Amino acid sequence: MYAPNPLPFGTAPLGTGAGLSALDQRARDIFRRIVETYLENGEPVGSRTLSQRGVSLSPASIRNTMQDLTMAGLLAAPHTSAGRIPTHAGLRLFVDGFLEIGDIGQEERREIDARLAGKGRGFEEALDAASSLLSGLAGGAGIVASPVSDAGVKHVEFVALGHDQALAVLVGDDGTVENRLMPLSAGVTPSTLQEASNFLNARLKGRRLAEARTEMRAELDAARQQLDATAARLVEDGLAAWSGGPDRERSLIVRGRANLLQNRETAADLEMVRVLFDDLEQKEQLIGLLDGVNAAQGVRIFIGAETRLFSLSGSAVIAAPYMNGRQRVLGAIGVIGPARLNYARIIPLVDYTARVLGRMLDGQDT
Repeated sequence: MYAPNPLPFGTAPLGTGAGLSALDQRARDIFRRIVETYLENGEPVGSRTLSQRGVSLSPASIRNTMQDLTMAGLLAAPHTSAGRIPTHAGLRLFVDGFLEIGDIGQEERREIDARLAGKGRGFEEALDAASSLLSGLAGGAGIVASPVSDAGVKHVEFVALGHDQALAVLVGDDGTVENRLMPLSAGVTPSTLQEASNFLNARLKGRRLAEARTEMRAELDAARQQLDATAARLVEDGLAAWSGGPDRERSLIVRGRANLLQNRETAADLEMVRVLFDDLEQKEQLIGLLDGVNAAQGVRIFIGAETRLFSLSGSAVIAAPYMNGRQRVLGAIGVIGPARLNYARIIPLVDYTARVLGRMLDGQDT
């Protein structure tokens, strides 16, 4: 039976937002109803709407409390309406203090299991399927970052592509292949490439690259007298490229951008989407955001200005780490959308998808 992981949402305050302890029971009830109504329809909520929803107070009392919540930084009043909408600080308070997380439905569970359980699916294919799946189920853009490979090394080889360029190839025990283009200095011969390949294969085979990196550099310093100088440089450059150097590429998969255009009617709405699209192109920052999720034990939520990346678009991110059977974090997966996401529904979807993806990648679902 699925049970959500602990959700370390945090309580990072924004602006002058008040905490739960600062709200009396009347303010809590009105605040909760405003946010729930706003998340349902996306429209500013007025005192009349609250009266119709069962708040047994006079309209004047409701308006006074709404004004207090506005002064506390939890609500805002759009200039085109007398109603109120929650601020990002208000949404954070609601998520931390009022949100009730349920289970995912059996139908959604079956769809996730079926879509991600394909035997023989490649690593990138699995990540792409997970991102597309979350996008379709959650209605936002699905994102997933590939992990830094930590598999053992099976084979290393340098292949000449011309007189000034080589391809550095590393094959992992898990079947992953990393290819890096490297410049060659003048005079490099096929025997030099073979010498560098043999040196690395003798010392790396069966070892984790991340663990061997420091030790390998020490071995290289000691072996320079036996190695050709050019071969030594090739070994050093190869270690840098494979071990997370500046040229190392990590995959970031974003699916479902079109979902972000739905129900956007005003010019302001479309401008926010345009800004969000620009944000989604910031690959390094997005990967950095998802890497920050890796230390969490469950779902993390970022709302608007809580992240510099989405401060202008006012978007929200719901993300969770996926890990293998040894509980080592492989990467993170999540959903990006407007701050008015259906948090109660999407949080368990992201959490469950992350769990299934981790199991599937751990030995290809064996």
